[in-house]
Amino acid sequence: MRLSPASAVFFTLLGIGLTGAACTDVSGSSTSVLSIVFDSLSAPSVVVGDTLRDTTGAIVRPVVHAFDFQGREIIPAPVFFLSPGSGVTVDSATGIVVGDSLRSTPARIVATVGILQAVQTVDVTLRPDLVQAVNALDSLQYSPTDSTLNLSRQLQVKLTHGVAPNDTVVKSYIVSFTIVAQSDPQLGVLVNDAGKASVVDTTDATGIAGRMIRVHPLLLTSTVDSIVVNATAKYRGVQVNGSPVRLVLLLKPPG
Repeated sequence: MRLSPASAVFFTLLGIGLTGAACTDVSGSSTSVLSIVFDSLSAPSVVVGDTLRDTTGAIVRPVVHAFDFQGREIIPAPVFFLSPGSGVTVDSATGIVVGDSLRSTPARIVATVGILQAVQTVDVTLRPDLVQAVNALDSLQYSPTDSTLNLSRQLQVKLTHGVAPNDTVVKSYIVSFTIVAQSDPQLGVLVNDAGKASVVDTTDATGIAGRMIRVHPLLLTSTVDSIVVNATAKYRGVQVNGSPVRLVLLLKPPG
């Protein structure tokens, strides 16, 4: 049987144990649905009053794959969508998601094919109106011999909705980071908290997103140098006010 991507959500079988019934229904014809896979959504949140969109502003349509007893994909998959709780409404035929109210936990989107169901979740958030620096200027005292010292603190921005002092943080929203200036193209690399290369982050519950920089000191062209990063948030494909935010990491030699 064809395997799905690791990021996808596998089917569950309502009222019957997951193992057994779905795969032992040998009476099913070659066109019967054996399993379904619900691909991960391309956005972590939907804005209240808007449809679910990706970073380009395009509307996100949930994608579900259905497979027959011979492992072949059934196209088109006869999918029915719904959301069993508050926060979002979902078009039953297209799966288009609209945020209708805030909630503290992610909303569920359920895809049904016959008696099989698969679920993805999505946060509901506020429209981003402003992005601004939280940690715009930082420094790193690098080491040519100890690589553990060559990882910066996070350069951070905050995403908010509304106008201060009545503004509100925007959670679960994608922010992109790009190195725009450094003396060598390989001098610094943007990384996540796990130390893996990453140029996007999702705002946390306080509206903050950030990325660290791993520095390779042997590529420095002078003992004192800097790396400049731009942080950008977009809504409906248009840069949010304040974008891009300029963030700078100053590199200092060992003391």
